[in-house]
Amino acid sequence: MTTIPAPRTLLQAMFNAAIAAAQPAHCVPPHLPPVPAGRLIVIGAGKASAAMAQAVEQHWPGPLSGLVVTRYGYGVPCARIEIAEASHPVPDQAGMDAARRMLELVGNLQADDTVLCLISGGGSSLLALPLDGISLEDKQALNRALLASGATIGEMNCVRRHLSAIKGGRLAAACHPAQVVTLAISDVPGDKLGDIASGPTVADATTCDDALAIVRRYGIALPDSIRKTLESGRGESVKPGDPRLARTQTTLVATPQLALEAAAAVARAAGVTPYILGDSLEGEARDVGTAMAGIALQTAMRGQPFPAPCVLLSGGETTVTVRGQGRGGRNVEFLLALGLALQGQEGIHALAGDTDGVDGQEEIAGAYLAPDTLQRAWAQGIKPRDSLDNNDGHGFFQALGDSVITGPTLTNVNDFRAILITAPR
Repeated sequence: MTTIPAPRTLLQAMFNAAIAAAQPAHCVPPHLPPVPAGRLIVIGAGKASAAMAQAVEQHWPGPLSGLVVTRYGYGVPCARIEIAEASHPVPDQAGMDAARRMLELVGNLQADDTVLCLISGGGSSLLALPLDGISLEDKQALNRALLASGATIGEMNCVRRHLSAIKGGRLAAACHPAQVVTLAISDVPGDKLGDIASGPTVADATTCDDALAIVRRYGIALPDSIRKTLESGRGESVKPGDPRLARTQTTLVATPQLALEAAAAVARAAGVTPYILGDSLEGEARDVGTAMAGIALQTAMRGQPFPAPCVLLSGGETTVTVRGQGRGGRNVEFLLALGLALQGQEGIHALAGDTDGVDGQEEIAGAYLAPDTLQRAWAQGIKPRDSLDNNDGHGFFQALGDSVITGPTLTNVNDFRAILITAPR
């Protein structure tokens, strides 16, 4: 009979496997394009873009040059591709400068040249170049408002695409007439290409009117420059059928589903049956946590819909509507709500974290939840419900020593959630 490892050890091993499955060193080389007759120019943006660039350099047989931009602290050594670093999740001047230089780099290409574009999550903020008339400060203010509004990643990126001089297909259009090959690591629900880094190399069917509707839906006040850009239609993105995108192709080299399957293999090897509930779960983090607690309790107490021992795996990107003054984090908010709903039920453990190593704006990937988590918090004078109301998941789990810290993972396939149910009641 297989002996199941300690719950925290097993959950951490599954999280590690999910991250490892999406490492650029493994997933990029098999998808490199043929050597072109002309030049190969490498560009890109995202938390994984520097590691992707390094993988390209190590496996490309001919000359190349280029520029990619990644998050501060996520750069890796490259000899021929320049690595720029910028701010995430709120853009800064460094990202704006990198975006401008990238457009200049691809501005005079020929038909026999190939542009290899390396895209991963985080690129929306890192590759920031507002349309003329929109200041960086206005773009920063809007980003902060969107992040706090509870809008989905798809909704946020729809707005961003219509205020950008480089996203929404504009980067690919600037590369014309060269061939554009995009290799993407997906961090978005449904692997929608237009939402990965706001789709700088893919056509966009959404409109300025769609962006305005999203802003109104969440009651976000717009600076005049942004409001006028959207209302006038000046921010329209590159649409399907545009001839400048005729020589573009995109390949997903790593996805949330791939990461979940890698975690499932670890569970299976440990004698625990994995069930993948979905790779694109969305909604308020606390609501998802409460709903998942109901499934976990039914499993633990009644063996339905799954017999224990088992682990319930899911991915996607939840949202947090910020109302408190805490340190945030959608994965830790999910866990805190899950723990409150479970009320210390024996035999249920969980781990949730962002595969890029950063949950919210903290250099903390996520946290671990145990049956005694609430009891230990109360013993320290910490009130879990107050922590949730204050959006202070990071403060809560850090005080208990249950934060999960990975450092920069150099990839990003969105959130990872695992609920381990060790035995029936």
